[in-house]
Amino acid sequence: MSNIFNPSRRDFIKSSAGAAATVAASSVFSPYAAAGVIGADKIRVGIVGCGGRGSGAAAQALHADSGAILVAMGDTQKSNLDRSYSALKAETVIGERVQVTPDKMFVGLDAYLKVINSGVDLVLLTTPPGFRPQHIKAAVDAGKHIFAEKPMATDAVGLRIAEAAAKKGKEKGLAFVSGFCWRYDPARREFYKRLLNGELGDVRHIHATYLTTPVKPMPPASARPAGMSDTEWQIRNWYNFTWLSGDGLV
Repeated sequence: MSNIFNPSRRDFIKSSAGAAATVAASSVFSPYAAAGVIGADKIRVGIVGCGGRGSGAAAQALHADSGAILVAMGDTQKSNLDRSYSALKAETVIGERVQVTPDKMFVGLDAYLKVINSGVDLVLLTTPPGFRPQHIKAAVDAGKHIFAEKPMATDAVGLRIAEAAAKKGKEKGLAFVSGFCWRYDPARREFYKRLLNGELGDVRHIHATYLTTPVKPMPPASARPAGMSDTEWQIRNWYNFTWLSGDGLV
């Protein structure tokens, strides 16, 4: 899926080239900067999915520009939301711009709709990717600028839904940026530019590695709290369920 950089209704970034330059100039990848919303007086940011990635995306959004304020948060688990809010609020540089009031803290499977419809300008979509197509479509329909963490979907059907929504967002003049962060990295862009221009000769093989922490293992059934629904149990352990994670290949 291509990334879409377009002018917003607040006169953010005037062209695709300008938005790309904004991203390339950023020393730390930021969904806020990448979405082309630098320079507005106040940009109201909402986050859907308050786990580790979501909290990181929210922090990056606020660090990217002093005009960004976090005003809405949503998650299926209240514990995630509370932990994320406390961590963000405690950060020295950005804490005062975490301005989420209790009535803008949403919990449940419909929290994404409540965040999207809470008056935000930009929404960060960082839940498990099984929900991504549905969330992207809802955000585009509501006319919101979007940062969507990778991947865009966990199957071909979902991908087509996300792709159609992204095209609609382009027609509406919305900024849409994916979390494929290495596509924005200046060093990697320059490397592949030189590679494709033939400066490295006849390349026969590329080997790449990615070092990360292990995926959280599936806990035993005995660890499941009494009364917890199948859906909640799977969301809490989403890496281990294909419909939510897309499995290792995705």
